Amino acid sequence: MPQLAFANTFFDRYEQLEKPVRAGVRKAMAKFQQLTSAELHADKGLHLESVENARDPRMRTIRVNDFWRGVVLAPDDGGDTFLLVNVVPHDKAYAWAAKRIFTVNTATRGLEIRNVVAIEQLTPVLEEAAVTASARLFDGFSDGALGHLGIDATTLTAARTVIDKPQLEAFASLFPEDQFEVLQFLAEGFDENTVWREVVALRRPAEPGPYDPQDIATAISHTTSRITLVTGAAELEDILSKPFAAWRVYLHPAQRRVAYRTSFGGAAQVTGGPGTGKTVVALHRVKHLLERPGSDDRVLLTTYTTALARSLRENLALLLDDEELLKRVDVTTVDAYARQVVQQATGRAPRLADDSEERARWQDVVRELGLEWNEQFLSQEYRHVVLAQSITTPDQYLGASRRGRGTALGSAKRLVVWGAIEEFERRLSDGGRRTYLQVCAEAARLLRRDPGAAQHRHVVVDEAQDLHPVQWRVLRGAVAPGPDDLFVTGDPHQRIYDSRVSLGSLGIVVTGRSSRLRINYRSTEEILRWSARVLDAEAVPGLSGDDTDTLAGYRSLLHGRRPDLKRFPHEEAELTALVEKIDAWVKSGVAPSEIAVAARFHTSLNKIKDRLEQAGLTTVLLKNAPAGHAEGIRLATMHAMKGLEFRCVAVAGVTHSAFPFAPAVTAESVDHLQYQADMLTERCLLFVACTRAREDLHVSYTGRVSHFIPSAP
Repeated sequence: MPQLAFANTFFDRYEQLEKPVRAGVRKAMAKFQQLTSAELHADKGLHLESVENARDPRMRTIRVNDFWRGVVLAPDDGGDTFLLVNVVPHDKAYAWAAKRIFTVNTATRGLEIRNVVAIEQLTPVLEEAAVTASARLFDGFSDGALGHLGIDATTLTAARTVIDKPQLEAFASLFPEDQFEVLQFLAEGFDENTVWREVVALRRPAEPGPYDPQDIATAISHTTSRITLVTGAAELEDILSKPFAAWRVYLHPAQRRVAYRTSFGGAAQVTGGPGTGKTVVALHRVKHLLERPGSDDRVLLTTYTTALARSLRENLALLLDDEELLKRVDVTTVDAYARQVVQQATGRAPRLADDSEERARWQDVVRELGLEWNEQFLSQEYRHVVLAQSITTPDQYLGASRRGRGTALGSAKRLVVWGAIEEFERRLSDGGRRTYLQVCAEAARLLRRDPGAAQHRHVVVDEAQDLHPVQWRVLRGAVAPGPDDLFVTGDPHQRIYDSRVSLGSLGIVVTGRSSRLRINYRSTEEILRWSARVLDAEAVPGLSGDDTDTLAGYRSLLHGRRPDLKRFPHEEAELTALVEKIDAWVKSGVAPSEIAVAARFHTSLNKIKDRLEQAGLTTVLLKNAPAGHAEGIRLATMHAMKGLEFRCVAVAGVTHSAFPFAPAVTAESVDHLQYQADMLTERCLLFVACTRAREDLHVSYTGRVSHFIPSAP
């Protein structure tokens, strides 16, 4: 019987097709399942047609409807495995198929595709430009070294013409994916051994067997990162019926080796840029821990915000589909977990002060004590020094490190500040209130005092970059130290709250158990590169606080439209264009629930909501915790977009006064180090909002644009 495989890039395109075309694809694939291999090769019923002048004679097209064709790689030896690569309009299908060839990678043994015609056209142009160059990008690597990493003769000829990284990017959609990734890693300065370990070895089968460039079926079985093999009609229907959300739990091999490692000797850490699948890895790690033979351990899956916890809960249910396993997982925020610990120990739920009440108490203290510092400085000193180091006495504060604080405080001034902190705590206590971090501090003390109160054997943390040291102490106390105690995922480039942490100082040691993901499986390369420039190539403090991290080596496997940046003379024009853009997305077949609009301020969102609804478009505010299947355009502040993803995203109001937002940035004259940290946080916030888009990003503003926005192409 024939087997049908799908290139995973097909699923990205399939989601974008109009419903009648998708129905045609499903009908054609169902017919495929009913035919024998002999009937398929004899073209019985599917209009399996050869492609004239094709560079790869195995390329075929099949009929989807009168105007659409599927592009298929057919075995040339009467074999059984067929690969559906693309679905495009009729005339374009033949042109697309004629230019491409499939080969087997000599190192990974995986199946690869390349636009050989475009490579042949581009190579001489770059060769001519390289004649006068003093050096070329890959001069430091021999042909043998590149061949060992899977670079074949065609790619090698083209690669030898490349002078710099921008020229290499010209081949991004033309070279085979594994080979392009190898070259990009080398271009970023990684040595051959590292590239073998982190690129080639992750895709190479444990026992690859003899290299056979004609064995397409085996090559497909070795290419699980890019190809899905279907074994029957039921599986085919399941795959083509899955909603977009179901693919959020798809796992790639580089991720699988981390998520399903039998056991870690202690805490483990996974970092990676946006869209690299950290959350997917966290979810699969939970699945692995729950399904270990003989285990009935409970798992705490936790994150920073309620919206993220809700998203984790929904996606975990998609992944597990087992009520008994789900009962052994508690999905909640760290703050909610801390409140639960305090309530269970004291018999009453703590009453929490919100941000405005906390700020008002600090303002009262500054005014009544006549202090030289403003409430912002005191609040940050309390957060970053006192709470971060669990300081409870003036003597401890006098001897405390203030690393990262840019305003010096002698002993006399520290005692004045300590008096202000005590007054702040007294005022909150008199009102029966506590801050979130104060509740976490109490929960950490309770757990440290009574380790037996911890109910979980494993803690899995997602979006860890924004957790405060006090929250980390809660998590350290939530599980006994030992193998697989903590599994941590996060991205320092998405740190939108100013938290500074040294995990080692908190008893969370990940040395030798850290992994980094570098491939974006969500956003297109165009969106990723455009958004990365918002960060202005800054190196950011690492996840554990003891190192730095950059976006070097990160890239996407997907390609699409460039982000759309638009300036408008006034707000009314911006709103009108925004409605038109979203209406066009909906009419193109994008589900409203897969479209999001992000703005800096709630007032802006309210105006956007009114205009969209006047145009007949249903909207949902993310702060109202809509169910994943609820209809409506998602509206959210940029902070609330953290950790989420959508097919199309509009980011509105990106003006010079919104980014950076003056009230969110400490004056440089008050604390120059805090000023720098706040400016980086502002950049990260905009970066997070833009990288929520999977396929299309629309950015708009009135007047003068934020200087964070990249202006050059």
